[in-house]
Amino acid sequence: SRDYDAESERKKTVEEFYSVNHINQTYEFVQRMRDAYGRLDKTEMSIWECIELLNEFIDDSDPDLDMPQIEHLLQTAEAIRKDYPDEDWLHLTGLIHDLGKVLLHPSFGELPQWAVVGDTFPVGCAFDECNVHSKYFKENPDYHNPEFNTKFGAYSEGCGLDKVLMSWGHDDYMYLVAKENKTTLPSAGLFIIRYHSFYPLHKHGAYTHLMNEEDKENLKWLHVFK
Repeated sequence: SRDYDAESERKKTVEEFYSVNHINQTYEFVQRMRDAYGRLDKTEMSIWECIELLNEFIDDSDPDLDMPQIEHLLQTAEAIRKDYPDEDWLHLTGLIHDLGKVLLHPSFGELPQWAVVGDTFPVGCAFDECNVHSKYFKENPDYHNPEFNTKFGAYSEGCGLDKVLMSWGHDDYMYLVAKENKTTLPSAGLFIIRYHSFYPLHKHGAYTHLMNEEDKENLKWLHVFK
């Protein structure tokens, strides 16, 4: 039988996670983190060393994932390989898509969970109501800033997601790592890494007014992935 007390405890943890996440993920905070982590001066390691580091962590934002990260990554890569045997770049993307979670580790600054995991969303424009636990955005300073609280905020229609600052976490970090290391992954692979936690977009269809044509093509691959 399932332990419903444990389940409600988990639910509470997830909600607490999102309250802190939504209050602290501001435009200014994201800029600061991208500047600090975009320098890639923390450490050097292989993909496999990185995967082994991740085994120490459980993701507080995920209501039903209690398996070690290593299993999650291998299962993802294998499932994709079965369905898309000829798309080798997609298998690799599946294996590395969550490696940015090393931000939780002391050698990468030991960032709190709210700055590493969870659904991601644009900062610098109005927070969409389809964001999970969106009520907590009312306590985010940007919510009251006329520069950032309109539909387009700091952006313009069809500007492309590349020009949009996303809440800081493992997606954007791994994207920066791959890009700076001159990855040979196609743009769809980078798109998957950067936006796989952007559930408001790929699950609810929000924020499409910021996308350009390339984003729309790449989104098809993200749907395959998710």
